[in-house]
Amino acid sequence: MLRVNVVVSSISAERFWDIRKPVPPIQINTNINVVGMEKKPDESLEVPFVLSIAYNPSIAQMSIKGNAFVMGEKEEVDRVLKDYEQKKPPAQIIIQSISNVVFIESVLISRTLNIPPPIPLPQIPDTGTKPPSAKPEGRDYSR
Repeated sequence: MLRVNVVVSSISAERFWDIRKPVPPIQINTNINVVGMEKKPDESLEVPFVLSIAYNPSIAQMSIKGNAFVMGEKEEVDRVLKDYEQKKPPAQIIIQSISNVVFIESVLISRTLNIPPPIPLPQIPDTGTKPPSAKPEGRDYSR
């Protein structure tokens, strides 16, 4: 089983929007790029990555760089490297591990800069509205 350790090495973030102005409706684009993959002498992989977050309109920007260190059985590690060299997407566990770390960091940074977080926050339904029906409306063919 693969194990992934993610380390952040650089954070850059900047707010461009005047703090006194209300934030307009925005679109947030996030992009995680795996920049490379290198096998280390201890049979692990070093996977440098960059998370870029762009707000539209341009109220802020954020960039988080770091490395994911992938360890596991030699065959698994070799397969991950071979897949990368064949231009296949990185293993899901690598992307998921990177995402878990960098998105938590980006939410904390967005709070510090007083900008909307780059991930959608859960919506709590209004207590005055009727909860959605468990059954779809229309004919019931379940009998």
